[in-house]
Amino acid sequence: MNATPVLAKHAHAADAADAAAAHSSLRSYLLEAGYECLRLLRTPSFALPSLLFPPLFYLLFGVLLNKSSGDAARYLLATYGVFGVMGAGLFAFGVTVALEREQGFLIYKRALPMPPGAYLFAKMAMAMVFAMLISLLLATLAATVGGVELRLSQWLLLWGVNVVGVLPFAALGLYLGTLVGGQGAPAIVNILYLPMAFLSGLWLPLKLLPAWIAELAPVWPSYHHSQIALKIIGMDAGGSLALHLGVLTGVTALFFALARRRLAAG
Repeated sequence: MNATPVLAKHAHAADAADAAAAHSSLRSYLLEAGYECLRLLRTPSFALPSLLFPPLFYLLFGVLLNKSSGDAARYLLATYGVFGVMGAGLFAFGVTVALEREQGFLIYKRALPMPPGAYLFAKMAMAMVFAMLISLLLATLAATVGGVELRLSQWLLLWGVNVVGVLPFAALGLYLGTLVGGQGAPAIVNILYLPMAFLSGLWLPLKLLPAWIAELAPVWPSYHHSQIALKIIGMDAGGSLALHLGVLTGVTALFFALARRRLAAG
């Protein structure tokens, strides 16, 4: 007759243990993400170029050299936002993961009592934080010295598209980080980063570039990201939003899967 209270007590204890474990796991994810963001914000060689280059380029090419054209300031606001988050995703994963893998840091991380996914979650959170900051800096310049006027919904959509849009480049960077060593990673990332930006029409509209560049532009994920951003301000090439979203989702899933497979293999 006393079995029911005993079973209830054990069930309550089990529920409490599960809740404590879930809380501990969540805390591990959040702490790892917080420390990763703090670490790279305190690393000038990463933080300063990632945060300052896109706004400086926008100030030079979107404002100072195009004072007579408001369209240029609006166009480059969208495309330099993509350029900025590309760098945050590719370098945050491609270079840092390559260095940490080469130095044996990933082996050390596996030995720690934290969830296996906390490491990648922290990297993704850090890339999204940098994307958020880059987008805010560009929006501030565009709204003040650039003279760009958008509806509040457009500002918010641009910000959201850039923050979430860092994920395909984070996935690509992660995969590159599993392929190359720490010393070669910056060169490999730059070889991909800069040509992809140019060939996607991020620096100049595709209509001003040779026809073959415009025809090949849809190959690059940065093109599809930029078309979504440009669609928000009414300056896109008129393609399908579903297609752009599908390509970016596919790129993210594919390269995260490939990277996870390589990391699991050692």
